[in-house]
Amino acid sequence: MELSALSIHRAHELLKNKDISAVELTRAVLSRIAAVDDGIRAYLTVDADGALSAAGHADELIRQGRITPLTGIPVALKDLICTRGIGTTCGSRILENFVPPYDAHVVQRLRAENAVIMGKLNMDEFAMGSSTEHSAFIKTRNPWDQTRVPGGSSGGSAAAVAADMCLGSLGSDTGGSIRQPASHCGVVGMKPTYGRVSRFGLVAFASSLDQIGPFAKNVKDCALLLLAISGHDPADSTSVPRGVPDYSAGLSGDLSGLTVGLPREYFDTPGLSPDVAAAIENAVDTFTSLGAACVEVTLPHTDYAVAAYYVIAPCEASSNLARYDGVKYGFRDNSESDLMQMYNNTRSIGFGAEVQRRIIIGTYALSAGYYDAYYKKASQVRTLIIDDFNTAFETCDLLLSPTAPTPAFKIGETVDDPLAMYLSDVFTLSANLAGIPGISVPCGFSTEGLPIGLQLMGPHFSEEILLKAAYCFEQAAGVCNRKPNLNK
Repeated sequence: MELSALSIHRAHELLKNKDISAVELTRAVLSRIAAVDDGIRAYLTVDADGALSAAGHADELIRQGRITPLTGIPVALKDLICTRGIGTTCGSRILENFVPPYDAHVVQRLRAENAVIMGKLNMDEFAMGSSTEHSAFIKTRNPWDQTRVPGGSSGGSAAAVAADMCLGSLGSDTGGSIRQPASHCGVVGMKPTYGRVSRFGLVAFASSLDQIGPFAKNVKDCALLLLAISGHDPADSTSVPRGVPDYSAGLSGDLSGLTVGLPREYFDTPGLSPDVAAAIENAVDTFTSLGAACVEVTLPHTDYAVAAYYVIAPCEASSNLARYDGVKYGFRDNSESDLMQMYNNTRSIGFGAEVQRRIIIGTYALSAGYYDAYYKKASQVRTLIIDDFNTAFETCDLLLSPTAPTPAFKIGETVDDPLAMYLSDVFTLSANLAGIPGISVPCGFSTEGLPIGLQLMGPHFSEEILLKAAYCFEQAAGVCNRKPNLNK
């Protein structure tokens, strides 16, 4: 039995029965990282000593009969989630040597559960990208085909789970950055409702869009991770004081009585791969066989979503990233004695091309004379998109669509074409604009053997029904049992 290949819930059973120890499990994951990460390059930092120490503590708790579903479970974090004493770079040179003095709220939650934190995972710089090619340090590769991207910006988080280099991970989703890489890497990834999970300690990209969520090998594991990190946090003013259900308790039964909406605009999109279209069509048939009623709905302002998003997100990024000026913390260029030149050099050298592009776009859109034409107009479109979803959910319980228009593309294929890269999020970013939850679950493979993801979206705080629907589909489809072959 390869311990690193275990699911979270299966590993929990073995730990609880003392068939394995947390130290054995952690060593197996460290061995897996050593064996395959030279090719995948998912990790920026591996904290082997810290992980083994946490595993030893977990074993002591287990001996005392004190075990939770995540006790002794090796997990890893996207490198924009602050970790006390462990570097948090956001994939950027400007934070290359930054070590936070505190843990993010989600890290506090994981430590309270006595999970074992293995390290920090690669990402597009400041979460700006859809392929993890915009990291300042390394390019992460897709475990299913190492000539292809894992998706982004949480590409390291998805690839690490797919390659068994952790049993679960956390990422962040601003416009699809959990769901799209989950689709490309053949794992489960969920963006919760905005406000369901605290953003305290998450380095901000776009504050009204960012949300932390889990990656897992299956839906049940996703539910366990989401339960651990959800709940109100007074340190985050956007965190919603609302009770959190036991997500894993509802993973049973069929889907009788459930109405699934099929957004017309998501199925008529130019550039939708025939392989993706076929897989989604099969998924619709599976939902019907499970007792769900599938009906066509419309989201009439979908055509404006990409444009609205790529005004709002850069505007918020321009504001959030103003703090990286070479004075407070992070990289500082010392080649000039002039203050303004130091600012200019620090940001020109410290930020990569994609981050600079979005800061410039956002600053322009917020400038005097252009605010009403761009940011205000985009915000008005955002309201129309929210209304579209609210209207759709009057006639259905959840929405079904592709997660991404194509399977994973080749490394370098779109890196110099920002528009093509931005359009890879066409099915995911509307959920961020509306603040609703979404999940990607594997639903098939392309003719080249690449994973394809199915996206489910629901009303605010409908994570419970999304997880149940995803679980029922997963059990019927049987796709999640297939693994990438990293030995070829």
